[in-house]
Amino acid sequence: MRRALATSVAAVVLVISAGAAHAEPADPISWAPCPDNPEGQCGTLTVPLDWARPGGPRIDLAIARHQATDPARRLGVLVVDPGGPGGSAAEFALSRLFSPEVRARFDIVGVDQRGTGGSLAIRCADLMPGQPSVHPQDEAAFAALLRHNQTVLAQCRERSGPVFDHADGATVARDLDAARRALGEKRISYFGLSYGTTFGQVYAEKFGRHLRAMVLDSVVDHSADLRRFVGDRAAASDDSFREFEKWCESTTSCVLHGQDVRAAWEAALVRADGERGGRQRLLDDMYFALRGPDWLYAADLITGASVLRTQDFEPNYESVVLASVCQDFSLRIRNFREYERFRAEELRRSPIMRGSFLGHDEATACIGVPGRPANPPHRLDIGDAPKIMVINSRYDPTTPHEWAVNIKRQAPRNTALLTYEGWGHIAYPRSACTRTSVDSYLIDLKTPAVSCPAVLP
Repeated sequence: MRRALATSVAAVVLVISAGAAHAEPADPISWAPCPDNPEGQCGTLTVPLDWARPGGPRIDLAIARHQATDPARRLGVLVVDPGGPGGSAAEFALSRLFSPEVRARFDIVGVDQRGTGGSLAIRCADLMPGQPSVHPQDEAAFAALLRHNQTVLAQCRERSGPVFDHADGATVARDLDAARRALGEKRISYFGLSYGTTFGQVYAEKFGRHLRAMVLDSVVDHSADLRRFVGDRAAASDDSFREFEKWCESTTSCVLHGQDVRAAWEAALVRADGERGGRQRLLDDMYFALRGPDWLYAADLITGASVLRTQDFEPNYESVVLASVCQDFSLRIRNFREYERFRAEELRRSPIMRGSFLGHDEATACIGVPGRPANPPHRLDIGDAPKIMVINSRYDPTTPHEWAVNIKRQAPRNTALLTYEGWGHIAYPRSACTRTSVDSYLIDLKTPAVSCPAVLP
């Protein structure tokens, strides 16, 4: 969810300005060739800063599109989002992820989420250094983390301006519908990856009648409370590690083949304790190896054959978490006693990986964020939407398969679940089966098979 996409669209300078007192864009988007990608067209989408005050200040969002390569067979617009949060949807729209047939039949459009890319990017990562441990051991350590977070929050809000308080998922969904209107489309299709599925769920709730089709790949369950937001990911991390163990047991190319993998892992953690921050860095790197998956690297991590490396995140992920994730989920840990209960449950569900790297980091980042979330989690209500395709890997430590199952459980008549029976985060490009199933749904609206077999990484 957090790896950066290759830059292919130049940033568009955006400003807040006084706008006319209307909620809908009056004019279509003015397109121009993208400076860094001759196949793409770039423009700006003007929307209210605050959708509750449509006549107030307005902001410009970066938007890009790749036009259908077979206009005679064009099916419409496919709006896409790569997740993160923090990934540039404008860049993603011009990527090569989608099959030639999808690129032939759809105008693929991406709107940079508020606070990201070319849409008034929130950049506060330089405020993070000096953060106390996100694993506080006592009241004093928790208080230090709380004070640090509150300071960062205040400074980041001051630096970013009013967009900081208007970047939640419900606001993004309204921006996407403004894009639909500006494009002159009665209905759109939508393809969201990872955190982009949060925007998709809200869009389907608010604007389901304007949907032709929707794919939610590696779904973030917007009904999850704090316990499930972290605990489900923690359990999924351990499940992914057990799959790695099975691979080592059956694969001679694994350097741990024939050994007790779990015992070797525990020994590696003990060795890492000898270095400052070594244990947590080892846990973090193992998490990324499992979500790839990159099992050869995972084995090398345990044996010490690979040096621990800093992972590449979206450039402004840590900044936008405060404005986005903390406003889409109720991640409010108020005191050390609550933290102890939360941590104990996390460890109970994940004795191997010691919890969820991503879930824990996001939950503790929100310590000190005041008030209720602007777009609080709730049971999915998509009665006006068409059949939505949900696709997820069986073993994904970032977006657990259980979350996709729960989406299906909440909306059984409006969703079709396709399980990729393999490993890793983001399912669409995993195999011919996953690609064909998604493409057939998008193009012909065919309900997919219930599962696709695993392909060894």
